[in-house]
Amino acid sequence: MLAPGGMASIRIGVSGWRYASWRGNFYPPGLPHREELRYTASVFPIVEINGSFYSLQRPENYARWYAETPEDFLFAVKGSRYITHMLKLRGVETPLANFLASGLFNLREKLGPILWQFPPNLHYSRERIEPFLDLLPRDTSSALRLARKRDARLKGRARLTIDAERPMRHALEVRHESFCDPAFIELLRARGAALVIADTAGRWPLLEDVTADFVYLRLHGDKELYRSGYSDRALERWAKRIRTWHRGSEPPDARKCSLARPPGSQARDVYCLFDNTDVKLRAPVDARNLMLKLHVKYGHKYSSNQRNTRFLEKH
Repeated sequence: MLAPGGMASIRIGVSGWRYASWRGNFYPPGLPHREELRYTASVFPIVEINGSFYSLQRPENYARWYAETPEDFLFAVKGSRYITHMLKLRGVETPLANFLASGLFNLREKLGPILWQFPPNLHYSRERIEPFLDLLPRDTSSALRLARKRDARLKGRARLTIDAERPMRHALEVRHESFCDPAFIELLRARGAALVIADTAGRWPLLEDVTADFVYLRLHGDKELYRSGYSDRALERWAKRIRTWHRGSEPPDARKCSLARPPGSQARDVYCLFDNTDVKLRAPVDARNLMLKLHVKYGHKYSSNQRNTRFLEKH
């Protein structure tokens, strides 16, 4: 459900939108590639920007994505792998400034959580994680101050103004079992950052500690990482858990690292992104089916969506 302004909502979406296998299936035949984001945003209320993980995007890209999407749409932005995978969170102030300056402010009110995915070989170390968390800006004014420290590579391709001060949210996706540590959970809660609940078909730990006033899920595949879809039974199970997190509670069988109670008991925003991406058709089908189970009401008219509706109904 998408709630009125100021109320907690549930947003279900997909990770990325530029996939050849979606063309002629999820996307209507003949849909121009330049229209794919606009089309995706007519069906789902949130999408992850993946290109930002691989390289710094440009301000005009973010401005175009903003213009192509409805007023009630949100983008989750995947943080730079240069920060997480190459530097492994050390000495990242300037790279983080570059990332923020690269155009994120052009998303304005459509900027949702920033996702920081850690590599599987990154172990938990408070000495490494705490300074990184302290660098992450909690609002756009703080982000702008940091962005102004960008280096010469961003000369002529930076966005260094904001239209309003808004809170910023950060979510951390960890992939090493050492992060299942009550001290790490306490650290996230102290900084208001979310621990991503990541279903990876058993490849990496599935941790369900709630650490912020929102919940971020990434569903990478039920039985096979990045490939398998979700059965009706699996989607019903996730729908039940999402309802519980949304109302401010926790599933009784939540897989937790800490016995401490989560912060607050108020209704929470829940973001759920499907990333079962090696068989790309599964993500939009599974996301749409989960929306139906949760009665998430969202949709914007797109003139060529008749084929898409039939595809989703058949699957």
